[in-house]
This record gives sequence, structure tokens and C-alpha cells, in this order.
Amino acid sequence: MTLSEHIQISRRAIRHLFSLSRAYATCLILNAFLQSLLPYVPIYFSARLIDALYERQPVQTLALYVALTVGIVFLMSLASAYLISRRDIADNELYLNEQWAFSEKAMQMAYASIEDPEVTLLRKRIAMESQTGYDLWYLTSSTEKLVFSVTRILASLSMTLSFFFLEGIPFLMKLGFVGGILLTILCGALTSRKSESMFSHFMNVAVHMNVFNGKYNDYIGHYSSGKDIRLYGMSDGLLALITDTMTEYHRHSLEMCRKQAILKAADEAMNHILRFCVYMILLYAALCGQITVGSIARYVSCVMLLLTAASEAVANVQRALVNHTYLKRYFSYLDIPNPMYQGSLTVEKRDDNEYFVEFRDVSFRYPNTDTYALRHVNLKFKIGEKLAIVGKNGSGKTTFIKLMCRLYDPTEGEILLNGVNIKKYDYDEYMSIFSIVFQDFKLFAFRLGQNMAVSPEYDRKRAMQCLERAGFGERLAAMPEGTESYLYKEFDESGIEISGGEGQKIALARALYKDAPFLILDEPTAALDPVSEYEIYSSFNEIAGDKTAIYISHRLASCRFCDKIAVFDAGSIVQTGSHGALIADENGIYHELWHAQAQYYTEDVTGT
Repeated sequence: MTLSEHIQISRRAIRHLFSLSRAYATCLILNAFLQSLLPYVPIYFSARLIDALYERQPVQTLALYVALTVGIVFLMSLASAYLISRRDIADNELYLNEQWAFSEKAMQMAYASIEDPEVTLLRKRIAMESQTGYDLWYLTSSTEKLVFSVTRILASLSMTLSFFFLEGIPFLMKLGFVGGILLTILCGALTSRKSESMFSHFMNVAVHMNVFNGKYNDYIGHYSSGKDIRLYGMSDGLLALITDTMTEYHRHSLEMCRKQAILKAADEAMNHILRFCVYMILLYAALCGQITVGSIARYVSCVMLLLTAASEAVANVQRALVNHTYLKRYFSYLDIPNPMYQGSLTVEKRDDNEYFVEFRDVSFRYPNTDTYALRHVNLKFKIGEKLAIVGKNGSGKTTFIKLMCRLYDPTEGEILLNGVNIKKYDYDEYMSIFSIVFQDFKLFAFRLGQNMAVSPEYDRKRAMQCLERAGFGERLAAMPEGTESYLYKEFDESGIEISGGEGQKIALARALYKDAPFLILDEPTAALDPVSEYEIYSSFNEIAGDKTAIYISHRLASCRFCDKIAVFDAGSIVQTGSHGALIADENGIYHELWHAQAQYYTEDVTGT
């Protein structure tokens, strides 16, 4: 990384810290400044007090030095305690804002990035590195320590500068004194750099082990995993797996620690040799009558503080430089662009719901792939129609829906809403016209009603009506707290455990609660029992109302309730028409799929 890059990252890191919590950053810096100056007050006045005692000055003078020492230290300590309390209060704000920044980034990111495994790994790596101290925590720590060290260096130099103007001290001795300080600082810089390099290498080697360990802990820590572990006798295998991983981790860690200990010993030896030389020089100056007894105490204390501060400053600069590598990765996630054109047109609000959607020669392939998921798709339908999309697994059904909802944009061709390319509509407003239930929907461990509205506040009566329409009424009646019942047990021990089929009904009710013009159901009955599935089919028109309903299914029995059926095969639409028309085409895929499924329902009960 070049010097220019280091400077840019430093500036951005400080701006980022202040953006997350200005109060925290301000209190952090001011407290570091005060804390660094605290020891210099007693050093300065103690030296004056010792000289005053040696010179037999009046008691009033002695008392004044004592009062000034205690009073100034007290006031500075009081101010420091206030700053620490304010910083601790702002600490929660800092980390909540950081979490929100990453959450907001995930919500604003293009869906293609969310599905990108490299982006997922990047986010997990950043989270793991943050847990080990790098990124934000290291930024706050190094900022505080650098302010502390630099302030202490300046204070020490200001209180030892007079030593170099003493005429009785030989020039070579002064030169040796300065050279010793510089040599000690250089030695500390080299050992610190080597030590940080070792740790950085260790973290790079261990990143996959840390990610694996995090996944392992998440798995065994979740109560639902307990069934699989016990039923399949997985405990020994899991323990062996994590033992091997942690053994490898600790082997690398031990090797690093041994090398760092040797470097630390060399650095400490050099530091103490210089301290010994400082004492000898100051004793020589005292014996020559060049400095007072109080000055000896002052110079010794300040030089020792200078050496420690210089060593810490160098070490912290190097740690900060190492952390820049992690911050660069940290910011790279926040800098992931969203190439989706956001648009600006308002989606026309029509009382008659006369919307037309058209796929015009649309082809699409997912990022980082050469294979087309859809090829030359042409389809037109209007609001109010019930459209079924059928086909074998991997034929492009769900991809079709992702394109219509603008989770992705077509690679070729265009999608039109009322004759206008959907890219030109305001992105958020366009998304608001869809109520969708995907196969991989997510329910949260919140109250049932909050899951419905995807909000802390919700219309209880409306939520209950939607649950009834989705076939969840009987289960809802058995819940003592109704829509106020928690799902799952993460936040409430009395939380309700629901089956996969019940979860699908809740997801369907959530789509109904949104009340958008488009209702899209992607395999909405896959986890339902036959009776519940039939209830959904038979009430499909009632559930959809006057909305455009797009129904994706591999169970062709559900398609009889739809106005139009589009049959997908290998990424293309190979047939369209009503159920009756398609079943009559004996050479078509629909006819083949229908009879392939029908045999399982018409087979003789004897098995013949």
C-alpha cells in the first residue's frame, strides 16, 4: 500500500469515526489528551518542591506547590472522569450506528451483490476481523493511543529541552543521549513492525478457520440443530472436526507468540540499557553541579516517559498502518456500487387497475456465468389476469419473477409496464406494487402481527383477516395471544414453533397484508398437506381478488384456476394458453408433465 493510500485511508477512517458518533470521537481525543498530561503536573511541581526544600524556602511556598499539585490533578481527573462517562454513553451509539451502516448497506445493495458468494464471504471476513479487534475497534484504540503518545512526547520534550543547553555537559554526551533515544525508538519500530507483520500473516492464515469456527458455533448453538445432532449421532464427528481446526489454529498461534516473545525481549533489553545510560548522564551532570536535585527527578521522569511514549507512538503508527489493510477491506464492502438504475418516473396509480406487463425478447444470465438462465422470452399480460408459470426445476420460472420485480435487470431485451421500460420508474415505488411469496421466504422471531406488517406497528384486525384468507385461522385461534404471539423462542420462551406449511401460510398472509396490485406466489403450497393445498387452490380466485396473480408451481393441478399458463423449458417459454388448450396438445410439454403427475393420483390402490 502506497503512502498516498495510507493517508487517504487515515482521513476517511477519522471522518468515518466522527460520522458514527461525534460525541464518542470528541470525548475519546480530549480524554487521551488530559490523561497524557496528568503525570507531568506532579513531576513539575515535585521537582520545584524538592528544590524548595533543599533551599529551605518558606512553608507557604512548599504548601503552594503541594496545593497546586493536588488541585490541578484533581480538576484534570474530574474532567477526565466526565469525558469517560460521556464516551461510555456514546459508545453504544457508535456501535449501533456501525451495525446500522452495514445493515443499511445490505438493504441498499443490488440483489445481485447479495447473492454473490464473494460478497457474502467479504462480509463474514470483515465481521470476523472486527471481532478480533481490527477495523473500527482498532481505529478507536489507535486514535486514542496516538493522541496520548504524541501529547506525552511533546510534553516530555518541552520539560527536558533545557538539559541540552547546559554548558557543563560535553557535546558528545548530549549527542550520545540523543542517539541512544533514537536507536531505542528505531529498535522498537523494527521489532513492532516485525511483530505486527507476524500477526497480520497469522490472521490471513486463520481467516478461513475463524469463519468455519463461527459457522460451527452458530450451528451447534441453535436449538433446532439438536435434533439432527442426536438423531444422526453427529456429536463425535462434529467434535473431531472442530478439534482438528482448533489444533491447527493454536499451532499457528503458538508459533507466532514464540517469535513475538523473542522480539519483545530484545526490545526490552535495549530500552533498559538506555535507561541505565540516562541515569549515568544525569548523575554526571549533578556531580558537576549543572543541575539541581529536583531537576534530576524531573529529567529522569520525563526521559522515561519520553522513551515509553515514543515506543508506543511508533508501535501504534505501525499497528494503524497494518489496520489500514483491514480498513481498506472494511470500506470496500461499504463502497460496493449498486449498478441498478434507480429511475425517476412515478408509477401511474390507476383506479381501473388496467396495467399491462410485457417481456419483450428478454434474455438473462446471472453475474459471473456464461450460461443463459432465460433466452428470448416474450410474454404479455394485464392486471387482473391469473397467470400460471410451470416447468421443470431449473427451467427459469423463479428467474422470470426476479426480473419482473427488478431484483435483476435483463441482460438483453426489455420489460415494459404500460409501454414504459421498468428501469425508468422510481425503483422503490416500482417495488411497492408487488406482493411476493418466494420459496425461501423469511419469518422473524418477532410477534406474528409484526411479521405480517414487517413493522413494529400493525393493524390487528387487518392482520387477522389476512391470516384467515391464507388458511391460518384455525391455528391463530389456538394461540392464546393471537397476533401478539411471538414466533420461535429467540426472544420469548413462550414463542410459537410453526411448521413449514404454517410458515407458508403466514408468508402468504403477509403478501395479502401489503395489498399490492401484483400478487406473486412462488411454490406457495410446497410445504402444505394435501387438504391445505386443496383449500388454497379452491380459494385462489378469492385470495387474489382483482389483483394480477402470478402463480409459479410444478404441481400442474393448481394451474386449472388460472386464466393463462406459460410453460417454461430450458429458459424459454415453449407454450402458452389455457389449461384446456394445453392439455389437448398431446405433443406439448404440458401434456407430458400433466400425465406424468396424474399417474401418481390415478394408480390402482393394489399397486398394479
